Amino acid sequence: MDIGVTEAAEGLDGIAWNVVGHTYVPKLLSEAAFVWHATLPPGTFVPPHIHTTQDEWIYMLDGALEIEFPLDGPAVHAARPGDTVRLPRNVAHGIFNRSGRMATCVFGVAPAARLFDLFTALDGLTDPAELVRISARHDVHFLPPPDAG
Repeated sequence: MDIGVTEAAEGLDGIAWNVVGHTYVPKLLSEAAFVWHATLPPGTFVPPHIHTTQDEWIYMLDGALEIEFPLDGPAVHAARPGDTVRLPRNVAHGIFNRSGRMATCVFGVAPAARLFDLFTALDGLTDPAELVRISARHDVHFLPPPDAG
């Protein structure tokens, strides 16, 4: 990690990614951790997935998200400004903005593993099958959609 200040409106090296309709701006990267600011428009989501090599957390700044993860079975958990969502590795979770307004938050993972490289590869990608394939190569595994009937 380089010493310095990542200003509010800036990402590391001026980077900002569009990943599944969200804007991700990297703020800190080291071997031990990766932190990014995220803007999630209403109606967007990250489908249920598992990080096999990382613990993840979300600190809510504005708006609201619904996080689906098991806590005595699958459940929906509200996250509002000031809340911190804790998602241990190997726990399936999905992230949904069903609030009708923009949500902003700070995400982090530890260790950083290959997530920075994954976001670089996914920037602007719109093909779901390719997103799933590339993500699996970076140790993030999306779950199959539930049966419709």
